[in-house]
Amino acid sequence: MREADPEVQRKIVNRLKRARGQLDSVINAVEDGDSCRNVVTQLAAVSTALDRAGFSVVSSAMQYCVTDPEGAKEAEDGLTVEELEKLFLSLS
Repeated sequence: MREADPEVQRKIVNRLKRARGQLDSVINAVEDGDSCRNVVTQLAAVSTALDRAGFSVVSSAMQYCVTDPEGAKEAEDGLTVEELEKLFLSLS
């Protein structure tokens, strides 16, 4: 994410750190023999946090490609519209 806006990048990192904390809670719940309901609820929270981070990554890449298509083509990890679409759909 070399071209990401620093604020967007900070928000994505925060989401991922939150997801990591939630995943630690899931692991602890499983190790402690917590209820299935609690484990599944916490897993859903992790999944949602990861999905939102993924959507943020893809949407920031899309925004970059729209606002600076020439720069996106020259970027080392420049993505085509088709590749962005495929990445976006992989999150659903």
